[in-house]
This record gives sequence, structure tokens and C-alpha cells, in this order.
Amino acid sequence: MSSTTELRRTPLYERHLTAGARVVPFAGWEMPVQYAGVKEEHLAVRTASGVFDVSHMGEIRTSGPQALDFLQRILSNDVAKIAVGGSQYSVLTKEDGGVLDDLFTYRLADDVYLTVTNASNHEKDLAWFRRWAADFEVEVEDAFDEFAMLAVQGPQARQAVTSVLGYELPKPFRTGGAVWRDADLLVAGTGYTGEDGVELLVPPAIAPELWDELLAAGVQPAGLGARDTLRIEACFHLYGNDLSEDRDPIGAGLGWCCKEDTGFVGSEAVAQARAAGPAHADGLRLVPFRFTDKGIPRPGNPVVGGGVVTSGTFAPSLGVGAGLAYVPQASSEPGTPLEIDVRGRVRPAEVATKPLYRRPQG
Repeated sequence: MSSTTELRRTPLYERHLTAGARVVPFAGWEMPVQYAGVKEEHLAVRTASGVFDVSHMGEIRTSGPQALDFLQRILSNDVAKIAVGGSQYSVLTKEDGGVLDDLFTYRLADDVYLTVTNASNHEKDLAWFRRWAADFEVEVEDAFDEFAMLAVQGPQARQAVTSVLGYELPKPFRTGGAVWRDADLLVAGTGYTGEDGVELLVPPAIAPELWDELLAAGVQPAGLGARDTLRIEACFHLYGNDLSEDRDPIGAGLGWCCKEDTGFVGSEAVAQARAAGPAHADGLRLVPFRFTDKGIPRPGNPVVGGGVVTSGTFAPSLGVGAGLAYVPQASSEPGTPLEIDVRGRVRPAEVATKPLYRRPQG
């Protein structure tokens, strides 16, 4: 993008300006990075509720008598395990095992699925779906223009959304329908923050009114800055940072969502990576870490002795710098000391366990 005039805007753009957002270019869109401040929005999600505009993300609808067989062919997880009304995380891999994207798929009916893509990968994913669909009795539709998407997250998120919609919300990783202002909504018990909450896929025309109602119910607007610090504390991957076409899902710690016996595209390469273990490729493994002294890590910071930080931030819930880094297998066990070069100053850190932050139970 050479100028902001070429950037796209979501249906909530004017609402972001009204709420005082600082808007920045992101994945071809003008998106709010923060309103009151990243730390304040982060802590609001951890202690109460926040709403994120994620309407820039894409959707692909897959339907037809061979929809399951088709998705089983291209998604890494066992799609047959998704019940109607359920959802599942997976990755999309090339023949050589490189990760094209990480995705969430909802099963809406026996032979109807909706897959949510990352904004920057949507067109690439759609082309990949259509390429492989030719071998199946299935219809692949670009559903991007049908939805705006609001993620309401936090310990009070469900209460706030229920007060607006008047519906009982689906449990985590389940989906359900709702009607609001005569419009059909898809409500999913998913999110990207490590908190409870829901994601609302709604017709774009009603998104501003729904946004207003959520804010009136006490939900705080939160921007991409807080979304990043929250997902790092939860150890959720960010495509383009922690995942890429040059990395396989085994090294990225996503072997749990790869079921090679389903025969997905790339499964043979992923199986080889799993079997090779530390000897595979560059032998680096993605691990969470936290600083043991001052400093804020950033993507691209070298790990002394080998490796690199792919996600880094000051983690507001932890009070220290933290992130994700590819490190040698020998340095990947929790508790292993690390040294990270932050702009010429070596900072002490240690490998941590996932997640970096776990919400209180009860």
C-alpha cells in the first residue's frame, strides 16, 4: 500500500474515530490500534470486558455433499471431529509442510462450514480452497462481504452480550444463532485473548448499532495493540510473525492440531518433520519466554547462541517483557536461561510454560 487512500475501512470506522481511536494501516486496512491506551484496554479485558473490531478478517463458506471430505483434504486437523454447532482450529499447509495460514472452522450444518481466515491471507486462502475443490462435489464461496465481526472478550463479556442480545450464549468452542434487529447473527464461543467471551459475525449494516449497544452495556473498546499483548500472554500464534510458509507446524508447536492420518495436503511433510524431531530443518522450536530483568523484547531481536524473537511485548498482566521465540531444541525446555539482544543490550530471560498468563478459575 502506497498511501492510506488505498486502505479499506470496516463498517465501524467512524465509530472508532468517535471513540478517539488512533487508526493505523494494518493488513491493507485502516484499523484502531488503541483508544484509551494499550495497557488500560488490556487490563479491561482481563478484569471486565472489551470489544475488538475484527471485521477485516475473512470468511469462506464450504458446502455440498463432499464438504467434509474436501475440508479433510486441506485442513490439518480431523474435521470429522467437529459436530454441528462446533468449531475447530487448524492450519493450512503447502505440500512441503509450510504454513499458509491458521484458521478457525465452524460447522453450521451437516454439510455447511464457515472458515475464518487472517485478513492478509484471505485471498491466498480462497485461491487455495478453490484449487483443491475441483476434485470434490463442493461449493466454495467467498463470504467476506456478508459479515462484520466483533470479538467481545473478558470475564464479564458474556453478561454484557447477553444483556444486549437477550439470548443464552453458546459455550466455549460452540456456535449458535441469534436474531437481533431482524438480522441473523452467528455467535461463536471463541476468541484470541485467553479470556472467556464470544465472537459475533453479523451483517455489516447492523455492526455500528451493535457496537453502540455493547459500549452502552459497559464494554470498553479495545484496539489491535491490546489484542496483541493479550494473545502473546495466551501464547496464541500470529501469522506473519510466528507462522509462515517457511515454517512447519511441528517446529511452531502446533503438532497437536495436525492429524496426518487424515491425508491432508502437506501431511507427508508434516509427518517427516514430526519424525525427525530436533534434527528437522534448522532444529529451532517456538517457545514462550519471559524476561527476568528489565527490557521489552520485539520481533526480530536475536537470541544469543541461535534463534530469534518472533513476538515480543511488555506483558501488562505479568509486569515484565515476554514473548515467543524460535530457539534451538537444546534450549527449549521450560526454565532454560536465555539471553536476548534488544538493540545491542543483552537481556536475561528464561523459557516459560504455556500459557504465559492463565486466567483465574472460579
